[in-house]
Amino acid sequence: MALTGGPVWPDGKRSCVMLAFDVDGPSGSAMVDGSIWRMPRLFVQGAYGPFRAVPRILDLLERVGVRATFFVPAWVVEHWPSVCRDIVASGHEIGHHGYKHERYADLSVAEQGSVLERSQAIFEEHLGMRALGFRTPTGDWQKETPRILAEQGFLYSSSFRDDDRPYRRVIEGKVSELVEIPAPVELDDYAYFAYTEEPPFPKGHDRIAAYRVALSNWCKEFDGTHRDGGLLTTTFHPKVSASPGRAVVLERFVQHVVTAGDSWLATGTEVARWVLTHADRFASRGGTPGDELHVGQQ
Repeated sequence: MALTGGPVWPDGKRSCVMLAFDVDGPSGSAMVDGSIWRMPRLFVQGAYGPFRAVPRILDLLERVGVRATFFVPAWVVEHWPSVCRDIVASGHEIGHHGYKHERYADLSVAEQGSVLERSQAIFEEHLGMRALGFRTPTGDWQKETPRILAEQGFLYSSSFRDDDRPYRRVIEGKVSELVEIPAPVELDDYAYFAYTEEPPFPKGHDRIAAYRVALSNWCKEFDGTHRDGGLLTTTFHPKVSASPGRAVVLERFVQHVVTAGDSWLATGTEVARWVLTHADRFASRGGTPGDELHVGQQ
């Protein structure tokens, strides 16, 4: 049965699913420090995402009739503007994901603000919009980051992994208008399909999950969330989970969610606005070490 006193979703829906894709491209630590230009294989592996995988995902979502949220580093928007415009034209949402997938915990307050402002300017130039959603590239940020996001007009973050329900974020001891939409590690495709090459680990053994195992786990995670009336958010990376074979797994998972019939599939902005307009149904808390914990509806 659903959690007592838990979130209530629109139109009597039992649960909520926010399909989200991180279109990292070749950005990341190697891009930030410049070493990627000495390792072409890293560039081409990452470029598979915007070149081939994103169009495949857009086709999949159109077939199934579902809208999604794409978190895209602004560097990727600069270099693949056409595919990013296709995302927006298809009715999906694009959110902020750094400029080159920087680690926010390594950036000063001024540097964080600069990355956000530069990225928003690129979004406006190439896409004619400013991002309302934010996902920290590495899952890390500093205590000041939520305040910076709120000051720059962001509506929500989908960065932490501390709940299976959205909540309003407490900033400097006060409940803010910034919503957190947690993204569980169980629905991060890197946990299933990514593997290390240098060094190979575990050496001499398969280093990715069997596709049937990944699909089964994802479906069961949805089933549990749906039973409890919670929210499920994905951290899928096109370059990881949208190769031809894995795209079949991805489509079967989305179909499993849709077939449930009474789950609300929404973009990040839709979820955040629902939380803000039904604040009495959701908790508020800090979520960053040192922040005050406020407990609202559980």
